[in-house]
Amino acid sequence: MKVSLKWLSTYVAVPDNTKEFCDRLDLTGTGVEGVDETGAAFSGVYTGQVVEKIPHPNSDHMFITQVNVGLRNVDADGNPEPLQIVCGAQNFYKGDKIPVALVGAKLPGDITIKKSKLRGQVSMGMNCSARELGLGEDVDGLYILPENTPLGLDLAQYLGLSDRILDLEITPNRPDCLSMEGMAREVGAMYRIPVTDVREGRTLKEGGQATADMVEVSIDEASLCPRYTARVIRNVKVGPSPQWLAERIAAAGARPINNVVDATNYVLFLLGQPLHAFDFNKVADASGKAHIRVRAAAEGEKLTTLDGEERTLTSDMTVIATPDRAVALAGVMGGLDTEVVDTTCDILLEAATFSPAHTSRTSRNLGLISESSMRYERRVDDVDIDKRADFAASLIAELTGGTVCRGLVDVWLEKTEPVQLTFRTKRFCSMMGVEVSIEEVSDILRRLGCTVEAAETETSGEEGTLSVVAPTFRPDLEREIDLYEEVLRLHGMENVPPTLPGGRGRVGKRSWSEQVVATLHHTLSASGLNETMTYSFASPDDLARLRMNTVIDGEPVELINPINADQSVMRQSIVPGLLHSVAYNQNHGVANIQLYEIGNVFAAHEGRKLPRQRVKLAGVLAGSLHETGWNRHAVELNFFDGKGVLENIARELAIPKIRFRALDEQAASFLQTGRAAEMLSAGTVIGWVGEIHPLAAQAFETQAPIVAFELDVDALVKSARIERETYEVPEFPPVSLDVAFVVDEDVTNERLEQCMRSAGGKLLSNIRLFDVYRDEERIGAGKKSMAYALEYQSLDHTLTSEEVEKAHSRLVKKVGNATGAEVRG
Repeated sequence: MKVSLKWLSTYVAVPDNTKEFCDRLDLTGTGVEGVDETGAAFSGVYTGQVVEKIPHPNSDHMFITQVNVGLRNVDADGNPEPLQIVCGAQNFYKGDKIPVALVGAKLPGDITIKKSKLRGQVSMGMNCSARELGLGEDVDGLYILPENTPLGLDLAQYLGLSDRILDLEITPNRPDCLSMEGMAREVGAMYRIPVTDVREGRTLKEGGQATADMVEVSIDEASLCPRYTARVIRNVKVGPSPQWLAERIAAAGARPINNVVDATNYVLFLLGQPLHAFDFNKVADASGKAHIRVRAAAEGEKLTTLDGEERTLTSDMTVIATPDRAVALAGVMGGLDTEVVDTTCDILLEAATFSPAHTSRTSRNLGLISESSMRYERRVDDVDIDKRADFAASLIAELTGGTVCRGLVDVWLEKTEPVQLTFRTKRFCSMMGVEVSIEEVSDILRRLGCTVEAAETETSGEEGTLSVVAPTFRPDLEREIDLYEEVLRLHGMENVPPTLPGGRGRVGKRSWSEQVVATLHHTLSASGLNETMTYSFASPDDLARLRMNTVIDGEPVELINPINADQSVMRQSIVPGLLHSVAYNQNHGVANIQLYEIGNVFAAHEGRKLPRQRVKLAGVLAGSLHETGWNRHAVELNFFDGKGVLENIARELAIPKIRFRALDEQAASFLQTGRAAEMLSAGTVIGWVGEIHPLAAQAFETQAPIVAFELDVDALVKSARIERETYEVPEFPPVSLDVAFVVDEDVTNERLEQCMRSAGGKLLSNIRLFDVYRDEERIGAGKKSMAYALEYQSLDHTLTSEEVEKAHSRLVKKVGNATGAEVRG
């Protein structure tokens, strides 16, 4: 949600230090994702006055004007005279104060004003309309400034267009903060300062026909729509919004359209109440009465929404309908054929609350997320809707010159009752580890909108107990512990003194699994990887884009109320989230990326009530470990770097009998064949490592090569060893021999080492591959030469040459028999 500090400061004193204010918001649970310092969408525009207006000799609709812009007056040759500007507007007169864009001015749309000739007459700038300045939709004429406007002032400064816009992350449990009224209340509670009633000074004036004679409302089920109200405003004149309204709508992130639509958006941003304005005459029947019905959509029913898209509806969606058709998608968007247009003269104003679950499913299934749906998904308070409708109707009447008809049609099937709670101050202080007086507790809760009274001692059982009634606009306050959280966050968690847990004879230590995880963190950090954290929510398409099996140990867990369509299931693998991080970094110019994450993955199983959770370790490596320097070149990371990270983990955890087994395309289609393997310990699969297939990398908009791995942490915990094997320092020297075997291409190093260890027995102490050579002319097609350094050693005597030769001959013979290897001369 975007919050204009300029707008907010009209209701509560906002601190001048924006950084400290943002830090305080973060500490109290309202995350600040960004701060935009905004000004006007133009520069080089000044206040001026028309001192002369004469018809253009070569045009029947243009005028030649002489404009006074104070000290900035210069003619075409730079002499101090009023500016000559050719203008095509019709709505101004001599003496009017207007905005003037000088030569060199920048206007919205990347427009630069230049000296020009129009029909043979020199023009030294441009007289501006509100639309040309990005201040409204008026295209009929110039923006006329007040008569007392000083000349030669920078228009942006004169209009006070500079502002600071906070981009706030409002958590789903705080729908009350999705409005300026709610944020003003929150800031007032944070700093314990007074808050001005945002609705102060506005009274509703009614007249004419009774609304009940013009509108009839019915609701099929309370589960679809607990409350629906309707008001009628007649004889409106649709037109541009005044400057103050257009400015506030733009600051909230919306586009000013006209005075009716802007008024409904203004109430949405101000009070958190979504509204919809229908053209009354387009929903009324031949008798002049509108019959509004809130019902479930028919399967396959069609509705063209305000964005011009025809939508096919399903039976789990809710619509606002007349007897013959659906006219709006409840809680999401209105219909195109009943929208308010320039010729509209009567308005039917809807203010309602709709089912959060139905609204969420509708907006996500149709891919149609709106400011209204975002608020309905989090629940709009039904108790105050009639007052918000009155406020909105009064504002529309004021802006359009219309008349609000008498009365309100109000169908209220299901009322939200306030929750009554008990607050035990002593229990709070004991649980939170901080002393807060009952007076401070009462003050905090009252500032948040709660009704607070001292509870009777006989009833509560202890002194210092409060009886609290939570306001209906705070649906998250359901239990006593919820009140504790509110008091603690506004008292300041930084004010809680650190203490050690009490108790005697307690010795704290890490469990074995915690020790293993700590070792993993240290090892991965030492290997050059940085820990990150990605979302546990994922897109249902992530695994398919990765070319990974879409069923990993069970079906995906779908969320009932997802944040958005790209986070509608629980992740089954950590790797897609890491690839999104790689894409983000690469798109921002970061080439060398080494990330890892330890976290849960989820899978659903038929017959199980809860999904299965498993802890996984995943990592990605892209680019190189270091930049090119004067003494070294950057080396691109590859499969063996990822395999080396896993070998480091195996070594630090003392995992026995580690081996790597190649994976083919059928087993791992998301990895490159020949650059993919699974890691095993004594036959148990621990995880996999490999280079991401180029097609998968392309699907995630990343640049290959990317090395990835994913390990099962539970398997690592079971395989890790506390005790390590130890060896005495050898007393007798080893004997080193080199041997090169020529083998077929499909013979692996693992196979050769197994044969050599089996044949070498206890005397063979070490094997090291130091060269792989291919040459069709010298060793043959489909062949390779693999050279090994071997060490023979005895623990109880010095080996003789006869013993070594005998053991080595036996080794060469057995390797040859087992693999078809030949010793290269």
